[in-house]
Amino acid sequence: MPEAGPLSASERRHYHLGVRSFERGDDAAALEHLSELLRTREGFADVHYMLGVLHERRDDIPAAASSLTRALRLNPGYAEAMLALATVYERQGDFDRSREVTERARAAAPAGDGRLDATTRGKLANLQATLGDAYREAGELREAMEAYRKALDRCPTFHDIRLRLAVVLCEVGLPHQALAQLERVRRANPGWLDAGVQIGLVLYTLGRSEEAVREWQGVLARDPERRDAAMYLRMLDADRPAGSDSQPGGPAASPGVPIRSDS
Repeated sequence: MPEAGPLSASERRHYHLGVRSFERGDDAAALEHLSELLRTREGFADVHYMLGVLHERRDDIPAAASSLTRALRLNPGYAEAMLALATVYERQGDFDRSREVTERARAAAPAGDGRLDATTRGKLANLQATLGDAYREAGELREAMEAYRKALDRCPTFHDIRLRLAVVLCEVGLPHQALAQLERVRRANPGWLDAGVQIGLVLYTLGRSEEAVREWQGVLARDPERRDAAMYLRMLDADRPAGSDSQPGGPAASPGVPIRSDS
C-alpha cells in the first residue's frame, strides 16, 4: 500500500510523467521521474515493476531483479511483474527459478473464468518454450518435451513451438507422435516449408524413405534454395548401393541424417 496521505503535487507530476514516458518508450525520462517518486513513496507496486523493466532494458539485471521482487512483495498477485522477473532469472541462467515464477504467474489467473488473458497466456507460452529450448540444449530432452507441451497447453496455435516439440519427440524415440504433431502444423500452415523438411526426417526415421524423398522434393519444388532438403536428398543418394534405384530402408542405412529444427 502507498504511504499514508495524498500525493503531493510534485509526486503526482513525477508519477504521471514517469508512466507516460514509460508507455512512450522514453526510458531515460521514465527512469528519472519514477526514481524521484520512490524517494518519498516506496509503496507503489506498479512503479517498482516499471523500474524493473527499465533496468532490465539497460542490462542492469541485479537492479531489475531487486525492483521486480519489491513489486511482488507489495502485490504478490502481480502477473506482469512475475513474467518480467521470470525473464530476468532466465537471463541470469537460473532456469529453475524462472520456471517457478512462471508457474506462479499462471496461478495468478483472474478469478472470473479461471483463465489468463490472451496477451499474458502468450507471454507465458513463450517463456515456457524458451525453457524448453534451454533444456534441449542441455540434453534434458524429457524436460524439454514437457516444457513445450505446457506452452502449447496455453497457446495451441503457436505452431513454431509445436514444431520444436515434434523434433524432441523424434529425438526421444517417439516418431509417430512427432509425425502427428507435424501433420497438425501442416494443416494449420500448408506452406510452411520447415514443417515439410521435418516431416521428411520423421518419415525417414520410420523407414518410409520414398515418402521422405517426396517430401523433400516437394520442398525444393517450392523453394529451390532450401539447402537442408537438398542436403538430405544428396545424403540419401550417396548411401544407396552402387547401381541400385532403391531407397535406403531406414535409419540404419544412413545414420548420418540428423533430426534438426530450422524454426
